[in-house]
Amino acid sequence: MSALKEKLETDLSTAMKARDDVRTRTLRMALTAVKTEEVAGKKSRELSDEDVVKVLTREAKKRREAATAFSDAGRDEQARAERDEGAVLEEYLPAQLGEDELAALVTAAITETGAAGPRAMGQVMKVVNPKVAGRAEGGRVAAEVKRQLSAG
Repeated sequence: MSALKEKLETDLSTAMKARDDVRTRTLRMALTAVKTEEVAGKKSRELSDEDVVKVLTREAKKRREAATAFSDAGRDEQARAERDEGAVLEEYLPAQLGEDELAALVTAAITETGAAGPRAMGQVMKVVNPKVAGRAEGGRVAAEVKRQLSAG
């Protein structure tokens, strides 16, 4: 079992004993998503820590999007609940890259690939994505690549 999945299960047990409803609800949801991912496909498999981080990143993104949607609809109570769940998930994810760090990684990838112009975006994304892995959202990365390729 991956160390991260084990930590999620241990923390769930602790949260249940402490009667922490938000944490319990969030960790149950996260573990369900992990287990669903494990049995998805033709053959069940054990997820690595990296795979668990991908699942948690996807779940955190869902929470952010739901919070925005609820907030826009004037449903502040549900929006707050989604943000609280997102905050719990963030504790299990790697620290997010700052704008400067992301820009530096993209610049290095452009130099490495010799890419020029917006058409080379896919080429640069292939190099940047493994380096970023879970530390920045794909949309942020794509926007930075596009910005630098358009400027260059």
